[in-house]
Amino acid sequence: MERKSGFLLPVFSLPSKYGIGTFGKEAYRFIDFLKTCHQTYWQMLPLNPTSYGDSPYQSFSAFALNPYFIDLDMLVEEGLLKYDDVKHLEVDPAEYIDYGHVYQTRFQVLTKAFENAWKKGVLYSNEFLAFLKENGEWLNPYCAFMVLKNSEGGKAYTEWPEEKRVYSFKKCQKVLSDYKEQSLFYAFLQFKASQQYGKLREYARSKGILIVGDIPIYVAADSADVWANPTEFLLGEDLKPSWVAGVPPDYFSATGQLWGNPIYDYKSMEKDGFTWWKKRIKANAKYFDILRIDHFRGMADYWAVPKDATTAQAGHWEIGPGRKLVDAINEAAGKDMSIIAEDLGVLHEIVDELKAYSTWPGMKIMQFAFDSHSPDDPYIPNNYPTNVVGYLGTHDNQTTVGFLKSHTELYPDIQRYLGGDPNNLLDGMISNMAYSKADTVIFTVQDFLELDDSARLNTPSTLGGINWRWRVPYDYDKRYDRINFFVNLTKNSNREESSRDAKRKKHYGYTSNARL
Repeated sequence: MERKSGFLLPVFSLPSKYGIGTFGKEAYRFIDFLKTCHQTYWQMLPLNPTSYGDSPYQSFSAFALNPYFIDLDMLVEEGLLKYDDVKHLEVDPAEYIDYGHVYQTRFQVLTKAFENAWKKGVLYSNEFLAFLKENGEWLNPYCAFMVLKNSEGGKAYTEWPEEKRVYSFKKCQKVLSDYKEQSLFYAFLQFKASQQYGKLREYARSKGILIVGDIPIYVAADSADVWANPTEFLLGEDLKPSWVAGVPPDYFSATGQLWGNPIYDYKSMEKDGFTWWKKRIKANAKYFDILRIDHFRGMADYWAVPKDATTAQAGHWEIGPGRKLVDAINEAAGKDMSIIAEDLGVLHEIVDELKAYSTWPGMKIMQFAFDSHSPDDPYIPNNYPTNVVGYLGTHDNQTTVGFLKSHTELYPDIQRYLGGDPNNLLDGMISNMAYSKADTVIFTVQDFLELDDSARLNTPSTLGGINWRWRVPYDYDKRYDRINFFVNLTKNSNREESSRDAKRKKHYGYTSNARL
């Protein structure tokens, strides 16, 4: 396995004159920026439609793409919209996304694009009909779910009347028939999102950039996934979760993290060979070259919290599906998509054994390295194995500048470990990570830009505030001092594109092997 590196940036954080990042020209510019910096990977956060709290880890569907990411200028170029239809949505560049504004305005203009697509015959095209056929198994329930949710004023499906709340295939087909136009609208949005993203991914491949995706281990309680597949989850007679997911007290929260997601009925899943999971992995293989699975330890054992608990402290551990689910995921991923196991937190023997069995690389976070005051701490880059993905921090951590500002008591340990310039601990940490044995290292764009916690993506166990709202400044790719720093670092730490990669790309047009 060859050494590589990349940057983490959610699609929603990309610049955009329409208030939120999209699959449009700014995404292409970011790929060019990655190439300029001699990086190989673009790690994204989940691309699914967001629900309450705007978290990409709480979605109405584990299979659908976020309609917010449909680029409006591309729809104008296609003739599905006119510039007059979108110019009123232009907003001044802002550091944070205004989700309220996006929610109130985006679907109006997307509805107009849909109406124009209908008039132009797009909905009768072979391409659209093929999309419906290929994705119907998840798309039909998703469209029906969204139609019914709108008919109930956005209420969670567990609050719908029984005739809508209880799923059946026949009922789903009736909704699609009775509400044909509304259903086709949601199908059209998925068609355009898939189409635009597909072109973006091909462009990334042409530049030798591989895309690292991300999925939460669990799905949202209020989702088409749970509504259409109730037997796959531990639900009560009212179809509400009987147990919910979370983690016990940890680094991020003294009371644990209460996520509220329904827990899988693994016994039921095992009976059909984890078919639902296989479908989910195969769907993501269409989008990503590498897939990070959040909260890997939940496959070994998981924290089950009573449905009415107010904190995660009330939970207990249960044995997970283990090797059987790992085997199912590997089978579905095939040879073209690698898996990363998010194995952070307090682990124990059963988790370590399962990760070893999977052969998936785990993760190491350098910000966790210094609390122990020990040179043997496993989060210190000098102690990393090769089969691991190293980060200074991820979307759940402080930016490294923010971390350093709020942990001055750790300066002696950090400085003693790094040596070098005591006035530039950030770049010392970046360099130390790059020179580690880890085959893969991922840096946040915030650390590239030397930003403090005003640019933090998320604070676990909190809602609102600046969570999931940060946007990269338009001139991020004009920081030539930082670009030069990363180019030289990538070269000197032997993480550049290899001659073999270059030959492969020249022959095939992109790097065809996504194995880590």
